[in-house]
Amino acid sequence: MEIFTLLETLEDILERSRAVPFSSKGIVDKEEMLELIKEIRLKLPDELKQAKWVKEERVRILEEAQKEADDIVKEAENRIIAMIDEHEITRKAYEQKAQIIETANEMAREINRGTKDYADDILETLEGRVKGIEDVLSDTVTEVQVILDETLKQIKKDRSELK
Repeated sequence: MEIFTLLETLEDILERSRAVPFSSKGIVDKEEMLELIKEIRLKLPDELKQAKWVKEERVRILEEAQKEADDIVKEAENRIIAMIDEHEITRKAYEQKAQIIETANEMAREINRGTKDYADDILETLEGRVKGIEDVLSDTVTEVQVILDETLKQIKKDRSELK
C-alpha cells in the first residue's frame, strides 16, 4: 500500500504550499511533485494486477463451483440408478435425488453468491482507492486522470458482470 503513502506525501506538499494571494492556489516544488507522480505511476500497475487477479480468481472459483455441483448431481443420478430395482428404495431414491439436486443447486448458488460478493468487495475497495487517487490528483495530473478513468470503467464493468 505504498501508493497511499505517496498520496499522503502529495497531500502534505499541497497543504504546506505557500498560498497565492487572493486565490485558493498554492505554489509547490514542481520537481518534487513530478517525482511523486512518477512513483505513483510506477505503483499503479501493481494495483491493476491485483484487480486482474481477483477477476481471474472469481472465474476460477465459479468454474470450480460448477464442476462440484455437476459432480454432486452426477453422483445423485448414479445413486438413483443403483436403487431402481426395488419399489420402496426407488421411491426414496427419487426423493433423495430431488433433495440432492436442490442441495447441490443451493450450494452452487451460495458459492456463486459468495464469490461475487468477495470479488465485488475487492473491486469496491479498489474503486474507492482509485476514486481517492483521482480526487487528489484531479487538478495536478491529467495523464494519471486518463489512466484512472479507464481503470474505473473496467472496475464498473467487472462489477456489473457480477450482478
